[in-house]
Amino acid sequence: MDDISLGALFGILIVLLICSAFFSGSETSMMAINRYRLNTLMRKGNRSAKLVNHLLGKVDKLLGSILFGNTLVNVAAAAVANIIVLRIYGQDDLAILLGTLALTFALLVFSEITPKVLAASYPEKLALPASYLLSPLITLFHPVVWIAGLLVKNLLRLFGIKLLTDQSRSRATLEELRSMVLEADHYLPHKHQKMLLNLVDLERITVNDVMIPRNQIESLNFAADTEELKRQIITSHHTLLPVYEHSPSNIIGILHIKRVLSLLQEEVLDPTQLREILHTPYFIPSETPLLKQLQQFQERQSRLGLVVDEYGELLGLVTLENILEEIVGDFTTQSPAHGGKYLKQDDGSYMLEGGSSLRDLNRKLGMHFPLNGAKTLNGLILEHLEDIPEAGTSMKIGDYPIEIIQTQDRAIKVARIFPAQSSKRTAKA
Repeated sequence: MDDISLGALFGILIVLLICSAFFSGSETSMMAINRYRLNTLMRKGNRSAKLVNHLLGKVDKLLGSILFGNTLVNVAAAAVANIIVLRIYGQDDLAILLGTLALTFALLVFSEITPKVLAASYPEKLALPASYLLSPLITLFHPVVWIAGLLVKNLLRLFGIKLLTDQSRSRATLEELRSMVLEADHYLPHKHQKMLLNLVDLERITVNDVMIPRNQIESLNFAADTEELKRQIITSHHTLLPVYEHSPSNIIGILHIKRVLSLLQEEVLDPTQLREILHTPYFIPSETPLLKQLQQFQERQSRLGLVVDEYGELLGLVTLENILEEIVGDFTTQSPAHGGKYLKQDDGSYMLEGGSSLRDLNRKLGMHFPLNGAKTLNGLILEHLEDIPEAGTSMKIGDYPIEIIQTQDRAIKVARIFPAQSSKRTAKA
């Protein structure tokens, strides 16, 4: 080193600092680059994007090579800086200390913080060109990185630390997917974002949460006379009707209205013909996740299923429309504030049917009732009071004052819910 001039040593030190900055910036840009944007560039045939994706596919080798290169140039920079100090000041301890501090500051500012901040701000602009230099360096450093990696794995195994596989590292949980969608609010319309969130939530919602309860199912009495059958079919609002015999819970088949129209025109409808055109009922366990049920509807080319409990007792009915409404919202144009089950009053309260679904109240009216117990407003009130209330009874569940307006057949027919109040007191009258 004595043959190298002082100016050349300063030049070498500057080059080493630049190399250190390159490795630091490359590491940050590679880890910060948007994978979705990268996939888009790849589909457009961008060679740099393909190379970056290839390098990220072996991230352990990539990081190992970057860290090795960064460590190598930093150690070399320290050695060159030490030689420069000795050339200028000789064996002066204070000068060596000051030189070390000056190099540390230079490395921190110019080779670590500055390139990392730039790389985090513009990862794509740095990662794409950097990949052409990193690719041959990975090949060059491979023997050293392989030996170091082997030592690290054995050392971790010695301490009982298990390494995750690439597949485990890349698997996203439902909560992580929700976070991704929520963080994309600047790029997605609110309606699209809500649909994606609903789609993610299909895995945690079961058919029991969205089914039409058994007492609200519109079904056809097979034992009725011909005129009554005709009347029920003509006045039905649905194209698919469950048909029962002896008891509403004893469903013997599903009737497609279109298949019976020709018989009605010919006025030859009788129970024997009706039984022949019935579809076999499709029964669904109540705890089936909605996403799985959606797939099963698609596989079976079916639109309606009967929900049963673990004992085979009929609980309700679920349709393809019920599931799709969980994703895109109601298909009807009627708003919750006008007609139907939700009658908004002048004071901001709502008149509701007791059979109203708590999920619907939360989704359509912005309420926050718990969903881990009762599924309907009637069930929630009965669970809260542990008794069947009389008309005029008032209570507070959570933050919502509720008044019972009408009861019928041991159930709440109509209730009134007032706007939420932030009070923890619960009153009964």
